[in-house]
Amino acid sequence: MPDQSIPAPGIEEEETFPEWVTVVGLKIRGHGEVKMARTTDLSLEAGDHVLLELENDTTYGTVFTPPHPQPFLPPMRVMRSILRKATPEDEAAIARQKELSSSGIAFCRERAQALGLQMKLVEVYGSLRRRALTFSYTAESRVDFRQLVKDLAREFNCWIEMRQISSRDEARRLSGVDTCGLVLCCARFLTDFKPVNLKLSRREAAWSNDAHRIGVCGRLKCCLMFENEDWPASKAPEQQLIQPTRS
Repeated sequence: MPDQSIPAPGIEEEETFPEWVTVVGLKIRGHGEVKMARTTDLSLEAGDHVLLELENDTTYGTVFTPPHPQPFLPPMRVMRSILRKATPEDEAAIARQKELSSSGIAFCRERAQALGLQMKLVEVYGSLRRRALTFSYTAESRVDFRQLVKDLAREFNCWIEMRQISSRDEARRLSGVDTCGLVLCCARFLTDFKPVNLKLSRREAAWSNDAHRIGVCGRLKCCLMFENEDWPASKAPEQQLIQPTRS
């Protein structure tokens, strides 16, 4: 099964790992593909909410696959760990965040259209650590959202953060199926984005004008990276997906 771990920063190359790990499958804020995270709580069941650190903040995930042991594979070295199962207080906060997110999407789209802003809203989510709402969007050019931020702050009475993301980030968050018939690599197992260059491919000349090499995000497909001729053919695919990183 391909690894779908949630990336954790600052992994040291010298760190040691166990032969087996206990993992749980979850969806971050109920979106995207089911990703794996480490856990020590064997009582987790499908439908449970859990808390975890992501993007320097605390957010929640919904359990889809109960805890189960798996042999340790190299990509798991960047897998995040669950902080804890949601408490009754956490559940109340998560319910409020879901309601705020739904209201935020509707209000932001209405105001953006009224202000004539050329932007596509991707996701709205709150923080479980502070009173804030983050609005992720894509745009072809710079967007003057100063008035929009004022309207959002007045409506929701909290800190508003506008975060422009790339089309690749949008594809990773929303997921989907590409022309190969498989779930997008960025949503399924890739833990970080690296520049995709046709020079990485062994068949650069054959692929240079091939429209099928363009992903749903409008960029070169991430799978082109796997054609790097410097990678030994004897290595297993999971050893090729994630290279060692340093903080």
